[in-house]
Amino acid sequence: MPNIDLILGADPSRRVAVRTEPTQRRSTQRLDALLDAAAEIVDETGFERLTTQMVAERAGASIGTVYRYFPDRVAVLHALRERSIRRFRERVADDMERTELATWWDVVDVSLDAFAALYRDEPGFSVVHAGRRETADGDVEPEFAHRLARLIEAEFGGVADAEELRFRLGVAIELGDALISRAFERKPVGDDRYLAEAKRLVHDYLAEHLGEARAASSAA
Repeated sequence: MPNIDLILGADPSRRVAVRTEPTQRRSTQRLDALLDAAAEIVDETGFERLTTQMVAERAGASIGTVYRYFPDRVAVLHALRERSIRRFRERVADDMERTELATWWDVVDVSLDAFAALYRDEPGFSVVHAGRRETADGDVEPEFAHRLARLIEAEFGGVADAEELRFRLGVAIELGDALISRAFERKPVGDDRYLAEAKRLVHDYLAEHLGEARAASSAA
């Protein structure tokens, strides 16, 4: 079984988007209801038009309740984005537990499938593009590239030196992210041709730079 803690990990330098962290079940439920309302609005109108008043009205809450947790609309978006990213990592970890990872390409493959699945299943998931990509401490590569690299190194050994592996995975994430996002802009359920091209291009890129034999997809 893969060490999924390397995917979940501790939230690195978590942005403080929520004004008051809920400590009671009722407060947690209220916060989730506000974020659920925000997610619905994002899906309907886009994150650019989201306001705190809209969140309050959709959630059936007072504007004071919204301000108890969020100082402004930007904080709402940050909190929704954090939740979406956390749920993406949890989805990747869950899927990896159920998958036989024969090659390190399977790690990448599961991640791409999870990303597409969250676009289908997670309301407001497009908000992950609402801010700058989360990068690892002391590096410009995406934080998730570091997590994938650590898992690949732990499960499959030295595919490449650590810096090269992180860089190539970071580029692969950007490629896959752009095409998967575009797939769901074209069709609400995802454009199958764009989704297939996302996998093909990511596979070919990694095979070119990290080696075809180690990047052979079990689905190929």
